[in-house]
Amino acid sequence: MDDKKLSGIFKSEYSNLIAVLCNYYGLTDLQLAEDIVSDTFLKAMKAWSHKGIPEFPKAWLRKVAQNLLNEHYRRKKIYEQKITPELDVRNQHVNFVEITDKIIEDSQLQMIFVLCDPKLNRESQLCIALRILCGFSIEEIARALLSNKETINKKLYRAKKAIKERNRVETNLTSSQYVSRLDNVLRVIYLLFNEGYYSSVNEENIRYEICWEAMRLSLFLSEQKIFPKQKIYALIALMCFHASRLDARKSGENVDLLYHEQDKRKWNKDLIQKGRKYLNLSAAGNVISKYHLEAAIAYWHTEETTGKWNNILQLYNKLLTIEYSPIIAMNRTYALAQANSVDEAIQEAHKLELKDNHHYFCLLAELYRMNNNIDKEVEYLNKAIEFANKENEKELINNKLKKVNR
Repeated sequence: MDDKKLSGIFKSEYSNLIAVLCNYYGLTDLQLAEDIVSDTFLKAMKAWSHKGIPEFPKAWLRKVAQNLLNEHYRRKKIYEQKITPELDVRNQHVNFVEITDKIIEDSQLQMIFVLCDPKLNRESQLCIALRILCGFSIEEIARALLSNKETINKKLYRAKKAIKERNRVETNLTSSQYVSRLDNVLRVIYLLFNEGYYSSVNEENIRYEICWEAMRLSLFLSEQKIFPKQKIYALIALMCFHASRLDARKSGENVDLLYHEQDKRKWNKDLIQKGRKYLNLSAAGNVISKYHLEAAIAYWHTEETTGKWNNILQLYNKLLTIEYSPIIAMNRTYALAQANSVDEAIQEAHKLELKDNHHYFCLLAELYRMNNNIDKEVEYLNKAIEFANKENEKELINNKLKKVNR
């Protein structure tokens, strides 16, 4: 059995099934929905290990999930303790329906806005949305939010408890509720794309299916009439520009090329053109968000013109005033080296002191390489290896060390 294919199927269907179970069937207990989906995957593992993956694996999973939910409804104890009173009335005249792609699409849109409830604190919203809707593991969420597994587990527990204690999942949101939660939803999609663009836990740095899913969700939001579009368009533009360079980043098996190492002929010109289109659309009105600035930075990375790096540096400066992040500050230092001087960039980089981040040490090594300081380059590459989590990252850094020592 193809483990990689199996993992991909489970990853994509996890969020689909959770959304439908909670939205269409009205479950308020997210843990129950997760248990049903886990049981579904367990049955699939047992059946498919002997017979192989079926021709239509997603349909197989959806049918089994429906059957397991029916079993739960038939058990009196589960029915009394887990199902809300309004569902009791509803089930007297509602027949179970086939889980279709249309039901999944509607359920996912509704569910992501339900989970981004302002009554939950911001990080709890992100945690539960990444877990339930995006199928992230606890470890993936921890890395995406620069946290640890214990903290994430606590936040998930509290978020699920808060939803359960309200006795219902609000599935009939008003237009104003949808709009008020849009920023939280966009942030979740942004984090989802980032995980696909450079995976924090998967040995494959690029996870195309996650990138495309984030872009699909954004495009789907842009088609809904109730939302203001500027931030959505800016996020789409940002993802288009970054996605245009995905193929150029790969060299051999799991080797990730840096921006200046990429073959620009491999950049996807269609995606760059779409990025420009959505960036122009995002400029209507007076809204300037972090997505506008990051999209503009990504746009300039696709250009080869005089003043390019100075423009990028000024955009980073504005971005840091809107939302400070050590990662943004770290990326700014590279632009500073290109626009002003390497010495100035090195001074700024040392002020960040991101002592447990291997990307930070790789940046310092790159800056010292640009400054022709081989000893310092080697020193920081060795530090980067200490903090790299994935084997392919360690291999990439080792290859850089070998080139330096030749």
